[in-house]
Amino acid sequence: MGTRLAIAWLCSSFAISGQCVGAQPPGRPVIDGEWWQVAGDPDLGAYTSPKQQPVDFGLWQAADGTWQLWSCIRHTKCGGNTRLFYRWEGRKLTDRDWKPMGIAMEADAKLGETPGGLQAPHVIQWQGKYWMFYGDWGHICLARSDDGKTFTRVLNDQGRPQLFGGPYGNTRDAMVLRVGEKFYCYYTGHQPRDAKDTHKAAVFCRTSSDLRTWSEPVIVSTGGEAAKQTDWYGGHAECPFVVHKDGLFYLFRNQRYGRKALNTQYASRDPLDFGVDHDRFRIGTLEAAAPEIILHEGRYYIAALLPSLKGIQIGKLKWGPLVDAANGRK
Repeated sequence: MGTRLAIAWLCSSFAISGQCVGAQPPGRPVIDGEWWQVAGDPDLGAYTSPKQQPVDFGLWQAADGTWQLWSCIRHTKCGGNTRLFYRWEGRKLTDRDWKPMGIAMEADAKLGETPGGLQAPHVIQWQGKYWMFYGDWGHICLARSDDGKTFTRVLNDQGRPQLFGGPYGNTRDAMVLRVGEKFYCYYTGHQPRDAKDTHKAAVFCRTSSDLRTWSEPVIVSTGGEAAKQTDWYGGHAECPFVVHKDGLFYLFRNQRYGRKALNTQYASRDPLDFGVDHDRFRIGTLEAAAPEIILHEGRYYIAALLPSLKGIQIGKLKWGPLVDAANGRK
């Protein structure tokens, strides 16, 4: 499909729901140049395992200007579901080999968190505080910080940090986007292999105005070509990340990790609709796993897992024209 046809097709789809008004034609995210490694395989002391892997992570700038990177390390010897959070610190986003800072957080079973079940930290700033959303294997939880380095769990009326869970199992991979006065929390979950539901995995979204009370979930993306790109029934809608740019919302939806990493992107004017069982909003793919997109000093960057799953890398990201997948023409 050529660029003109692709844009026309997307705009035709947008127009059905009034989406084309005020929106620029969708661009295609492209990795611009070489990656540089910022984190490796950490020393966890007694928890260290040769099988451990830094996976889903969060990256943000702390109050003192340093860059913070927290990653879920899986297959450790911490017990339970083997996962904990480790952190690194960098002086500049473009520096290599950030300083290892040690284990940052472990699951607290006394607060209802699954032992060894911490997953996918994500941090935003709001009202002078840093807010961390993370998974405890079944729920999205909340923690808070003044400096962006040391976080304390925010407890609800039951004395627990859980915000919500479901409707599918293993609720995880939260990403929060603020648009005006509303927050959109994108996350994933999956059903058992033998579940009768058509969709074994999906990207969900809930909305809030205060980060505490959240709406009921809606499915914003599932199925389509991406669902055919992994042999794990629960893995085709992981690590959602949404960028709001030029009147459009860009969803990065992950299918594969490792040396055959694959991430699919979609563009929509509606932050609650990137396509269910169709690819009308699909604009491309990247060979990158669990990407986070950072806008810093007017430039976009992308952070992703190393192909070896033994660290994390960063690269520059640009937005190019749509490309004819058949012959490479713009």
